[in-house]
Amino acid sequence: MRRRWLVSAAAIVALAVIVPLGLDAADRAFPPPLQRAETISAEVHDADGQLLRAFATPEGRWRLKTTAKEIDPRFLNMLVAYEDRRFYEHRGVDPYAIARAAWQFVTHGRVVSGASTLSMQVARLIEPRESRNLGAKLRQVARAIQIERRLSKAEILDLYLTLAPYGGNLEGIRAASLAYFGKEPRKLSVPEAALLVAIPQLPEKRRPDRNPKIAAAARERVLQRMAVSEILGDGEAERAALVPVPSRRLQLPAYAAHLAEAARRKDPAKAIHQTTLRRRIQSELETVAREAASRLDPKVSVALIMADARTGEIVGEVGSADYFDASRSGWIDMTRVARSPGSTLKPFIYGLAFEEGLVAQETIIEDRPADFFGYRPRNFDMSYQGDVTIREALQLSLNVPAVRLLDAVGPARLLMRFRRADVRPILPDNEAPGLAIGLGGLGITLTDLVQLYAALANSGKPVTLGDGIHAEPAVIAGDPLLDPVATWNVADVLSGVIAPAGSRQRGIAYKTGTSYGYRDAWSVGFDGRYVLGVWIGRPDNAAVPGMAGYASAAPILFEAFNRSGIAISRLPSAPPGAVRIAQAELPISQRRFATTAGGLVVAGAREAAPQIVYPPEGARVELGTSATGTPQPLTLKLQGGRAPFRWLANGKPMEDLSRRRTTQWMPDGAGYSTLTVVDAAGRAASVRVFLQQ
Repeated sequence: MRRRWLVSAAAIVALAVIVPLGLDAADRAFPPPLQRAETISAEVHDADGQLLRAFATPEGRWRLKTTAKEIDPRFLNMLVAYEDRRFYEHRGVDPYAIARAAWQFVTHGRVVSGASTLSMQVARLIEPRESRNLGAKLRQVARAIQIERRLSKAEILDLYLTLAPYGGNLEGIRAASLAYFGKEPRKLSVPEAALLVAIPQLPEKRRPDRNPKIAAAARERVLQRMAVSEILGDGEAERAALVPVPSRRLQLPAYAAHLAEAARRKDPAKAIHQTTLRRRIQSELETVAREAASRLDPKVSVALIMADARTGEIVGEVGSADYFDASRSGWIDMTRVARSPGSTLKPFIYGLAFEEGLVAQETIIEDRPADFFGYRPRNFDMSYQGDVTIREALQLSLNVPAVRLLDAVGPARLLMRFRRADVRPILPDNEAPGLAIGLGGLGITLTDLVQLYAALANSGKPVTLGDGIHAEPAVIAGDPLLDPVATWNVADVLSGVIAPAGSRQRGIAYKTGTSYGYRDAWSVGFDGRYVLGVWIGRPDNAAVPGMAGYASAAPILFEAFNRSGIAISRLPSAPPGAVRIAQAELPISQRRFATTAGGLVVAGAREAAPQIVYPPEGARVELGTSATGTPQPLTLKLQGGRAPFRWLANGKPMEDLSRRRTTQWMPDGAGYSTLTVVDAAGRAASVRVFLQQ
């Protein structure tokens, strides 16, 4: 036995000398199988590069690609000191280590220490040996030399860090650190680093989750090795030995299941899938959804999306409370399924009415039974409030006032505005847009609904939501969804909606909705930076009696905002021209929104409706200056209508009523402006122009 071991050592040394000298042809003919190291786990990352989810390799291994730059330096120092002190000096085989091991064997009669280098261990990992005979060892030596000729020391170390076995189906230090300590190996403690150095020599025997005593003893041997003690300093090894080894294996990060599956389907060969999600936010939203679902019917699902309204980046999205819950059809991503939005589109109806100067927040509107050519909307609670202000009508989500306004601004125009935000709701087959769309008579996804509300949080400027997988976030160039004054009015009204019972008012503006037949409950809210949407319902579109947006979805919205960890940003400040005017100070035409029984804005019988003839719609108007360089007022002209007239610029009333059809206006500056004139009969006309200096 002793003679055989000495012969083996001599053969290894001889091979280490011969191969570099004259076997180039054989080296080229039989290259090392480095391609095995290319098979790694696909990873899904958040915006900061943190791991959201990983997928096992085809053979079922957790093998996360790792480089030395991602590892705690103490671990690397301990690894080299314990495994291969001359790693940076030898060329694959360490003759000194072989000689030391041979002498120890001769003097002790048994193997005291091995002579394998890290390069030889990498050779074994990329080409596992079938037996432990001399031929297999010589082959490993030859492969180690080949590897050294092809790769740098840093690359060899990276291969070891990626492929080293850690028990079960764990390979590589990242997978082991996540499974045993629940963290990335960037900042390992001394006892953690020592354990991860020890396990690969006997990975199954030293698994801490199965053999904690053996694992602790192996860690102790690492800590007591003189070379390791020298780099740790006095007392470190003793203190580390007092720390217990982990007794169980943790699950690797498994966030954003729907997004991760979509990423893998989109590009199966890609190793790293980058998303815009933030892991902290994603984790909390998933927790909120899971806890909320536990309080609901077993077949009811919950979906959430949070996005940055300025950039369009989706920072958290939950397609269902539990991807693997079959009773809730958890595998269906409900953020991308079109459902009836209930009352959640009402703010955009009011926004158009604000923009056109038809109403102000304190304008009185009727909430009484009405018949719009056969369409008879009723309120959710089947009661009516009588005369209410526009502000109250939106905050209370009254149906009849919303339909009155939609009838005035036009359903088709509302849908055209949605296109500015690149949102195209689904209408019933073969139906033109009608008044029912204001109360949920169309289909829209949670993603698209949040995209619409993002414009309200962004002063009217629309964005495309993106998570990096389904779509890329982007700011949409072109006209705003609503002008800034109308947007501010909507946000100001929604910020006054009372928080649901048990929730703290957080300075967010929000709206709820419940679809016909109690099939969907919604809540969408925003502050000055982020917008969050919540959907609750059954994926099979069955009714859920008693479910409602305010009672069911709104509490989840507030809880999600609270748990997300973001600091609430103030809503956008009022732009020029935006002001809340008391009812007594409104022009007569805006004090009450008057309509006929059919929902049409009341018009005079004799005069034609007013029409702005200058500047015309869409015009680019050069602002004039005097000889001294001071700006000149812009002349406004109209035809038709009944005097007196009230002019509004960007929603702000001009100072005086006028009986003339020509007036002067001093613009605040260059850019887009909306000019509106309202006559004594309450009829209005608007144009949108671009002013340039």
